[in-house]
Amino acid sequence: MKDGTRALTNGTSYRSSSRFSSLLASPDRDYLLSPTGAQVKVSNLDGKVLGLYFSANWYPPCRNFNKILVRTYEELKDNGSNFEVVYVSSDEDSDAFNEYHASMPWPAIPFSDIETKIALNRKFEIEGIPCLIILQPRDNKDETTTLHEGVEVVYRYGVDAFPFTKERMEELKEEDRQKEENQTLFTLLINDNRDYLLGHPVPKQVPVVSLVGKTVGLYFSAKWCLPGIFTPKLISVYNKIKQMVETKEDEDFEIVFVSSDRDEDSFRSYFGSMPWLALPFGDPMIKVLAKHFDVQGIPCLIILGPNGKTVTKQGRNLINLYRENAYPFTGARLEELVKEMEEEAKRLPTSIRHVGHRHELNLVSEGNGGGPFICCECDEQGCGWAYQCLKCGFEVHPKCVEMSNRNSPVNGR
Repeated sequence: MKDGTRALTNGTSYRSSSRFSSLLASPDRDYLLSPTGAQVKVSNLDGKVLGLYFSANWYPPCRNFNKILVRTYEELKDNGSNFEVVYVSSDEDSDAFNEYHASMPWPAIPFSDIETKIALNRKFEIEGIPCLIILQPRDNKDETTTLHEGVEVVYRYGVDAFPFTKERMEELKEEDRQKEENQTLFTLLINDNRDYLLGHPVPKQVPVVSLVGKTVGLYFSAKWCLPGIFTPKLISVYNKIKQMVETKEDEDFEIVFVSSDRDEDSFRSYFGSMPWLALPFGDPMIKVLAKHFDVQGIPCLIILGPNGKTVTKQGRNLINLYRENAYPFTGARLEELVKEMEEEAKRLPTSIRHVGHRHELNLVSEGNGGGPFICCECDEQGCGWAYQCLKCGFEVHPKCVEMSNRNSPVNGR
């Protein structure tokens, strides 16, 4: 289905149609454009749950989410749901707009109507893309209720989120809570046809029951996702943690590779470089786990405690920040590490020169501008303390500055 007119048939009168008209029409335009260029009356949206989709062709995360939204939209349409989407473009030119819109099955604000697009961005305070604002008509008022987290909701729940009401969101959260409460290693890693994981050499089988009582990391990755940055670091940290826990009989650590590789040869090649376990290539539990943990990008490291419950979904970030010292990744351990980092920060210079940057860098904390960031030195996540360029936003881990400058002339302190 490529033409957005399919879902826009006249329906029952909608009390809030004037509200949609004021949002989406202009004094000289009462229509939207379908992907084929046909005019679609704004009034045809009457009575529908409406998603305003702020996106752009030039931004990869938008293109990635667009594929998911298209699948969700078409499945809802096949089910007869009264859901519609309108594209609000941030494309750089009309050619980019037309190319991107052609991949969508819904209508759009015309690219030339800049005023309407600016007004929508301001009204809904759009701070980043992709963004999906879902407008839900109320039964007894000429108003709409608004869900701002449409991207996160569609990523996590897909068609199950419809009709995107507050009540439905509460039901889904309660279902999530119950799933997490009942979560064990067996519910996560076993299916009707398999009660084992792959070890080395493949096809060695390691029973899932052997992981009971261990801290377990679920490593979502693939050979194609530039693993050379994080995977070698994780291997080094894994080996150091294994050495640490060898002397403690009541502790142990393991990682399970959850592959998104496109073919079995890539899986075997990539898994062959790892010292831990893996789910078999193409196992149905892979998609179940990705949805259960809301994995939106790889590599991703989920940490499970000895009881099989989720300790943190931020394992990759913690490894980048603290290396093997993050083990066992619990809240208590992280509090200790934060205090240690604060003490260490007291000994760091408040400003410094970095060999890879022309401006002076200032030491900032999470409370004064050092929140979550991507280190410009190692391209990995960071948070808490950072060295930041106030002129251009360049940010690096303090340790990365230290390593880069180690063999360089001494910085001014």
